[in-house]
Amino acid sequence: MTKKLTRFSKATASAFLFGTLISPIGSLSANAEGETAPGQVKLRILETTDIHANVMPYDYYKDAPTLEFGLAKTATLIKEARKEVDPENSMLFDSGDLLQGNPLADYVAKVKKLQPGEVHPVYKAMNTLNYDAASLGNHEFNYGLDFLDQAKKGANFPYVNANIYKVDGDNDDSNDVNEFEPYKILDKKVKDANGNEQTIKVGVIGFVPPQIMDWDKDNLAGKVKTKDIVKTAEKFIPKMRTDGAQVIIALAHSGCDVQADGLEDAENAVYSLSKVSGIDAILFGHKHVTFPEAAEFAGKPGIDQAKGTINGVPSLEAGYWGNNLGVMDITLENENGQWKVKDSQSVNRPIMETVNGVKVSKADADQTIVDAVKEAHEGTLTYVRGKIGETSAPMDSYFARVQDDPTIQIVNNAQIAYVKNYIDTKLPEYKGLTVLSAGAPFKAGRQGPSDYTNIAAGDLSIKSANDLYLYPNTLKAIELTGAQVKEWLEMSAGQFNQIDPAKKDPQVLINYGFEPFNYDVIDGVKYQIDVTQPAKYDLSGKVVNPDANRIKNLTTLDGKAIDLNQKFIVATNNYRASGGGNFPGLAGGKAKIVVDSPDENRQVLMDYISSTGKINPSADSNWSIQPINKDVTLTFKSSPDAEKAAAQTKTIKYLASLTDDKGTWGSYSITPQSFTPAPSHGDTTPPKAPSVSSVTDHDRYVTGKAEAASSITIRAGKTIIGVGMADKYGKFSVSIKTQKANTLLTVTATDKAGNMGRPAVVTVKDKTAPKSPSVHPLKTSSTLVYGKAEPRSYVYIRSSNKTIGWTTASKTGNYAIKIKKQKAGHAIYVKAKDAAGNISIPNRVVIKK
Repeated sequence: MTKKLTRFSKATASAFLFGTLISPIGSLSANAEGETAPGQVKLRILETTDIHANVMPYDYYKDAPTLEFGLAKTATLIKEARKEVDPENSMLFDSGDLLQGNPLADYVAKVKKLQPGEVHPVYKAMNTLNYDAASLGNHEFNYGLDFLDQAKKGANFPYVNANIYKVDGDNDDSNDVNEFEPYKILDKKVKDANGNEQTIKVGVIGFVPPQIMDWDKDNLAGKVKTKDIVKTAEKFIPKMRTDGAQVIIALAHSGCDVQADGLEDAENAVYSLSKVSGIDAILFGHKHVTFPEAAEFAGKPGIDQAKGTINGVPSLEAGYWGNNLGVMDITLENENGQWKVKDSQSVNRPIMETVNGVKVSKADADQTIVDAVKEAHEGTLTYVRGKIGETSAPMDSYFARVQDDPTIQIVNNAQIAYVKNYIDTKLPEYKGLTVLSAGAPFKAGRQGPSDYTNIAAGDLSIKSANDLYLYPNTLKAIELTGAQVKEWLEMSAGQFNQIDPAKKDPQVLINYGFEPFNYDVIDGVKYQIDVTQPAKYDLSGKVVNPDANRIKNLTTLDGKAIDLNQKFIVATNNYRASGGGNFPGLAGGKAKIVVDSPDENRQVLMDYISSTGKINPSADSNWSIQPINKDVTLTFKSSPDAEKAAAQTKTIKYLASLTDDKGTWGSYSITPQSFTPAPSHGDTTPPKAPSVSSVTDHDRYVTGKAEAASSITIRAGKTIIGVGMADKYGKFSVSIKTQKANTLLTVTATDKAGNMGRPAVVTVKDKTAPKSPSVHPLKTSSTLVYGKAEPRSYVYIRSSNKTIGWTTASKTGNYAIKIKKQKAGHAIYVKAKDAAGNISIPNRVVIKK
């Protein structure tokens, strides 16, 4: 269906929103039989999107209330917006990403754990607001399908998604069955301009990025599959019309990217979706911006920022975390029994505004919402306040996109330690390979000037780890060559604009269209980035400048040039290892995963902090921007709170404040220097990992060597089982309780300055012999010896100093061995040997008549 919408001025739009909606317009007309024809209908459509469990106006990372987000505040705007129109003439929808994204979400899914029949707190809140329908976002799948299915049972509104299908294994797309209800047709009773009640059949259809199959491969592979958003719409929209839908609203958890127009399986497909005939309105999300309003849409073909239309279709994206309420007003007229969109206006209403640099709330928290999630909120606070360690100095991510940074360094250190331990204990064939780690600045201004990690010196808690590692990813490690590592870094370096070394005017360093979570820093190697070169890859991972070479001086930490054929193990997360971000060598999940861990990266970080006890945050300056001539001024924006941090550096200067659609920032300049060490806080050199003697399940002491006079801590898992001191020669002997065989012990040394080195990991050796096997009584006629032994042990029979039979016991310990008949009174000896080589006392069995 092609629609031509009348343009009108902002003044007219304002009058339309706040005047005519309250005072219905339109004239009575009569048909041939004298009945009154339906008058115009003013339908108000409200949207929330990308709430990410931010129900309360509370920043769990800072452990403080906030004015900037929270569905409880959005709820107040929802109720106000409904009061401005006829009570029946509004609908409320959500466009996805509800169940993941903050500590409350993790608390419900991972800590407290949602119980069968229990309503998720997000739905407790939403159910009070009477949503009409919702669609799924990509983050709905982060905790798995079972959790999603259990959680959404608590929603008292329908969910729709059309482009996720069940896996049936027959390779025939024509008979695929949808995993979820693809669309829903709602009978919406409204009042027309004449005051008469009308029923409009409103069809609602949902879409999610096909890339969820990469991003959540572990949760979805073999269970569901996805299809292209636009092709799916072209399939279902006609069916919806046939089923009676008179107005069709698309709930698309997908961004609007003009450059992606026409691309199959596009992640951000709303621009193409707007061209699908029959869609009357689009409510979208995913990109965490506002439409209309965001600067990225200005001047794009087919986009009308004043009215809020994309290729003539009324459209709306309501920001993120409840920071805005999307309001779309459409005028419907009945033509020959069919309702047609004749006009529209879309706007976003923020819950906060900045006046003269001061944040001012525009909505109080709705008490009904606050009460609905009170228990979960308080439980989350208790959870995030749990102490896991200490930091000797503050940590912040203000400059993580322009220089090596402690908030990424600590994550990479934790991941490297985990993977090295994993290889040592489970993958000895990879012991000779260097382990690297990739980390990114998750909180580096994506959501605005306040979206940065800022952790004070002192206690570190679970909220600190959540602040440092935002997502519930799981740890993976992949095998790559030196050449592939370099290309990974080339893709990552695409976050920088190309700088003209001859230009004296200030130049913006960062391409803010490049997501910060895709700016991977790889630790374990050293390198510089030449930003005077063009980027080799575009944002989608496509090679655009084949000869570009931004990565310079790529070496080992001791300065040796990287062999491009050398193999490395790179620690990362499931998102990147499965192809998220379309990085070269990783796109499509093609990388060879050698560590496929179920452990969350965030838990790995927490365990690392806990085992370290007290950390001394510093970055090793393994990467930097390659110096340019002194006349070049490179600028970037960060939090205005970073001004003091800038004053403590030699390379970064505060310039001024600047304001855009996301708030008021600080503007800074940076002067690149060659591998300049980050500011330190005293002695920052951690001791080497201790050398530890082997430990058996009989031992009551752990011995070894470490830095002289360092304190030694021994843990089994997270539990400290022994502490002691190394003497002036570095020798130590620490008393412990005997441990079970195969227990992993971590032994760390902390020097006098409080620096803790990487842990040494030892596996407790099995020195306990299995029990003697039991044997069923034997007679001279017996040809089968059977009984029970240690599960999976090697069971064998000796007779006259010869082995006459053997087998391996089952996992339950059962065994049976065939032998030749033996003479009465003859003795045989049955033994068991376990996997560690320990041999049981023989069971002497005498043959009876």
